[in-house]
Amino acid sequence: MRAYRAAILRFADDHSPLYEADGLLVVGPDAQGRRVVRAVGDHAALVGNYPGLAVEDLRGKLIAPGFIDLHVHYPQTDVIGAPAAGLLPWLENYTFPHETRFADPAHAAEVAEVFLDELARHGVTTALAFSTSHPASVDAIFEKARARGLRFITGKVLQDRHSPDGVRDETEQSLIDTEALIQRWHGVDRLGYAITPRFAPTSTPAQLRGAGELAAKYPDVWIQSHVAENRDEVRWAAELFPESRSYLGVYGDFGLLRERAVYAHCIHLDQADRELMASTGTVAAVSPTSNLFLGSGFFDYAAADAAGMRYGLASDVGGGTSFSPFHTMLAAYCVGREGQTKPGLSLTPGQLWWQHTAGAARALGLEGVVGNLQPGHEADFVVLNPQATPLLARKTAQADSLDELLFALIVLGDDRVVERTTIAAAQHR
Repeated sequence: MRAYRAAILRFADDHSPLYEADGLLVVGPDAQGRRVVRAVGDHAALVGNYPGLAVEDLRGKLIAPGFIDLHVHYPQTDVIGAPAAGLLPWLENYTFPHETRFADPAHAAEVAEVFLDELARHGVTTALAFSTSHPASVDAIFEKARARGLRFITGKVLQDRHSPDGVRDETEQSLIDTEALIQRWHGVDRLGYAITPRFAPTSTPAQLRGAGELAAKYPDVWIQSHVAENRDEVRWAAELFPESRSYLGVYGDFGLLRERAVYAHCIHLDQADRELMASTGTVAAVSPTSNLFLGSGFFDYAAADAAGMRYGLASDVGGGTSFSPFHTMLAAYCVGREGQTKPGLSLTPGQLWWQHTAGAARALGLEGVVGNLQPGHEADFVVLNPQATPLLARKTAQADSLDELLFALIVLGDDRVVERTTIAAAQHR
C-alpha cells in the first residue's frame, strides 16, 4: 500500500465536494488485485490506523480525482487550432484529410502516443474517444492505452455515405469490423468498446440499423455519436430522415438510445428530446470550447436539469481548443452564464469539477469505479500545484473558501498545475 498526505478533494453522494485541508489518501490492492482507494479522510484521524506505512508528504498540493473526458477525437490531435468557417467546412477541409492517414498503422500508433501523452499531461485518466473508420486506428490506440493501464473507451467510426474517399466505409464490412473489434478489445484490462456512428447524416439507414443490432447483442458496450450540434446539421438530418420525430429521434428509431449511450453537444434539442434522453439513460457530452470555437450554440443546463438529463464535460479535441480540463470547466461556466438564447445560471466550482470527474463517471455508467476518491474507487488521481504560476499562487493564497480555491484553479489553471498524473497507481508525470 501507499499513502499520500495533502489537501484532498472528493465528492459526496449528493455531488457536493468534500475537502480535507490536511488529508490522507491510502491506496492499495483490493480482493481482485485492483489498485483502489483503501481509505481517505483527515490525516490526524486516519494515520494511526496505518502504523509503519510510509506516507509521501505532499502538503501544499491538492490531490483530486483524475479527470474524465467524455468526448474527444484522438485522430484530430493535429487538427486542433485549425481555422474554419463552421463545422461542415472544418470537417471537409481539415478533419477528413487528416483522418485518411489512419489507415496506416504506423501513423495511427505515432499519433496515439502523442494523444495519450497529452491526456496524462493534462490530468485526464479516463476518456471516451473517437478513432477513425479504419480498424487499424482502433487497434493502435487500444494497444497504447492498455500498455499504460488506462481506463479507455473507443470504437471504429461508422460512416458509409456523405463522406470522402479515404474515410468512407462499406456498410456490411463496417459492421463485421465493429463486431470483430468488440470481441477483440471490449473488457480487456481497463478497455471498453464504443459503437461509433460518426453522426446520423454520414450513415445509411442500413448501417444505423446494424449498429443498433450490435448494441442489442452487446448491451454492456458503449455507444457514442454526435447530435444537434448546429442548426445546419439539424436541418440536414431532418431532410435525410423525414420519418423521425427529431435528429435525436433518428438514433432512437435504430435502437441507439440507452444506458451507456453518449451523445456529444445536445444543443439544439427540444423538451421531448431531453425527456427521451432522460428516460432512456442516454447522456450528453457537453463540449463548451468546441461549441464556442465553431459557433454552434450554448448547452442549456437549466433545461437539461429540468428534464433529468445526465451529462458530463468533454474537450472535443480537435473542434475543442484545449486538452485542459481547466479550460473546459471555464468554458462551461461561460456557456452556463450566457442568458440571451436560454436561461443563464452560474455553475459553482464544485459543480463544474463534478461534471469533469464523478459526474462524467456517472454518465458513463462507471459510478463507483472511477471519477472519485472514495474507498473502493480505482486509484486514478492527479496531484495539483496551486502555486504553479505566480498569478495563481497569489490568487490561491487569498482563497478563503473551497469555492474560491477551486475557481481560481479553473480560471487560471492549465497543464502547469498538473504536477503528477497517476493512472492505476502508475505515475505518468
